[in-house]
Amino acid sequence: MPRNVDRSLTGRIGRVSGRVGPGTLGEVMLPFRGGISAFHAHPFDKVSSFAVGEEVLVIYYEPPQTVYVDELPDVLRGGSRP
Repeated sequence: MPRNVDRSLTGRIGRVSGRVGPGTLGEVMLPFRGGISAFHAHPFDKVSSFAVGEEVLVIYYEPPQTVYVDELPDVLRGGSRP
């Protein structure tokens, strides 16, 4: 893994706005630079699917506008979000 990897979005919680799944280009809305921005999204494990409206966790950010996401762990769901 390159040393200059941008980790600014790693660990952020986003909401799916365009279905994310294998072989598709999905979309996730994320808090970014004081607002909310749309990012292209792919499943981190290359097999999972996430429906519109689901919350997901950013595992990897590939600038300028692509994220790889995974299921949001139970500990981060609901009112226990940091």
